[in-house]
Amino acid sequence: MNAKYLSILLLSLMMLSFTSGDKKFPSQQLKDLNGKTVNTDKFVNDGKITVVSFWATWCTPCQRELDIYNEVYEEWVEKYDLEIVAITIDNARQLTKVKPLVAQKQWPFTILSDSKQELQKAMNFTFVPQTFILDKKGNIVFDHSGFKPGDEYEMEEIFDKLIKK
Repeated sequence: MNAKYLSILLLSLMMLSFTSGDKKFPSQQLKDLNGKTVNTDKFVNDGKITVVSFWATWCTPCQRELDIYNEVYEEWVEKYDLEIVAITIDNARQLTKVKPLVAQKQWPFTILSDSKQELQKAMNFTFVPQTFILDKKGNIVFDHSGFKPGDEYEMEEIFDKLIKK
């Protein structure tokens, strides 16, 4: 019986996160809220810890996650010298809802669009929110699907380890 629970726990942990210091975040062309093309290399290769959160306007947990990031944003930027990039996977039709929502929520971080879900496919995930933490070299060191209050504390533990490297 204990072996069964241990197996389930280990499988769950593997599904929730991985540490892979050699998996680079892919280079991809995205659009910002003004329609300007932005390459992901801009934030992958800038020497900062980067939180990349994939989200959608129709996803309530996504909005809760980004609201939490909004609350801790200034503290995280000051303490960890990081950046947050929120990438919407809303399609072209839904994209008209993004800018008003971002304005209403007053999210201060970079918002980009993957309206054709090309980066989502390259990252090989299905559900949002999907969050990645990149180290200062652009390596993916954390991958998490879903959101629940308190996840931000787990992320802070990762940030603490990354700034000590």
